Amino acid sequence: MPLASRQPRITAPRIDPLAVLPIFLRLEGRRALVVGHSAAAAWKAELLAATGATTCLACVGDAPLAPELAALVDAGRISWLGAYEPQQLRGMAVAVFDAETDEQAAQFRDQALAAGIPHNVIDRPDFCSFQFGGIVNRSPVVIGISTSGAAPILGQAVRRRIEFALPATLAAWAERAARMRRTVLETLQPGAERRRFWERFADLALAPASPAEAGDLAQLVDEARRGEVAAPVGRVTLVGAGPGDPDLLTVKAVRALQAADVILFDDLVSDGVLELARREARRMMVGKRGGRASCAQDDINAMALKLARQGKNVVRLKSGDPMVFGRAGEEIEVLRAEGIAVEVVPGITAASALASSLGASLTHRDHAHSVRFVTGHGRDGDMPDLDWRGLADPETTLAVYMGGRTAPEFARRLLAEGRAAATPVVLAQSVSRPEQTIRHTTLASLATEPSSRSDGPVLVGIGEAFRPAAQAEIYHPDTAQTLLFGT
Repeated sequence: MPLASRQPRITAPRIDPLAVLPIFLRLEGRRALVVGHSAAAAWKAELLAATGATTCLACVGDAPLAPELAALVDAGRISWLGAYEPQQLRGMAVAVFDAETDEQAAQFRDQALAAGIPHNVIDRPDFCSFQFGGIVNRSPVVIGISTSGAAPILGQAVRRRIEFALPATLAAWAERAARMRRTVLETLQPGAERRRFWERFADLALAPASPAEAGDLAQLVDEARRGEVAAPVGRVTLVGAGPGDPDLLTVKAVRALQAADVILFDDLVSDGVLELARREARRMMVGKRGGRASCAQDDINAMALKLARQGKNVVRLKSGDPMVFGRAGEEIEVLRAEGIAVEVVPGITAASALASSLGASLTHRDHAHSVRFVTGHGRDGDMPDLDWRGLADPETTLAVYMGGRTAPEFARRLLAEGRAAATPVVLAQSVSRPEQTIRHTTLASLATEPSSRSDGPVLVGIGEAFRPAAQAEIYHPDTAQTLLFGT
């Protein structure tokens, strides 16, 4: 039977249609031509020079070079050829043209095709044999993103997501992989041994740890040769989820979520924030909410410790900032006492988000010389023991967290210490979220309201810093949602 007849039958394509073929071109030591005088041409020239290509610049017409291009020439990063001539294409690995008209673009395309040169005409995809696309640079790891010119903004959004997901240390890990490659080839057998090493190496490279923290990889080689897999070392990262709007997350927070094996999250964390986590990560709600059945702090500590001992990369996701009324100190003490590595990624706290929402500076020099974050909820759920005389300072802005139930009593205590009855007060709930509710009142009015157990945590802002926002009527009574007490 002929060999061809014994091949498996392919009844359907194994690869879906591709708009373009992604190819990574090595240009180091080769020549590249850029024709143009604009800032866009400068960007392409700088990109080509970054690959190690000998980049040459020519121009059509007598327009002056953009400052960015002139700076590249002056610095010797690209060489100046003068006026563009078609023979300059000879010997070039690639050519880029910044055309002003379709006629110019078509002429350059035909010249490049005749010379057999891959060519790109900036922002004119119909005249290109290749496109640049978006780039995520963790060189030697380089990721290219293309929408084939259909949706450049979408491509930029995809690039940002990938930038968030990949740790900044990935480049160092890739360089380390290059140095380890010969050792692996000479020491480990093809197949299972090498696969064990590289799989474990990849796990380390995509974790938050840096190469320096991972130590010497010789032990990893020995374990792969013996068929052993070392017990992974777990870690816990306390991540601030911010007040709720996922756009307020830090880049470092998103990267931590993308690297997590398990996420222990508060029930105040929004769904939008959780959507940015790694799909394979196990999500466990460990919410703590005053007046409701919830996980005890000791149970949360024990859970994080157990998972970390299993080698998991645990993210403890807390609403707001972990270090502001988030009991982070207790969790850190327990974990470090057991030898578990702990990192903290700060988040935007609710008071900052509220100030931004109102356009109110908490430390406006005309109204306040200090700001104090205090809790309105003690260990037993009642009013905590606070420095009432200090809090009554008229030039201090107060942000009272978890103050919904005790807000009227809080106001009465401040009035008793001499704080002005007309002091502006802001009551806010679900700050930064679509369901955000805000109400302006005064200290005297708040003191007369009945105590209420709100459905969610209430942030109370007190101080003259909030007066401009109240006077501006940012939240008009006819259209604003109102935070009601007594309901």
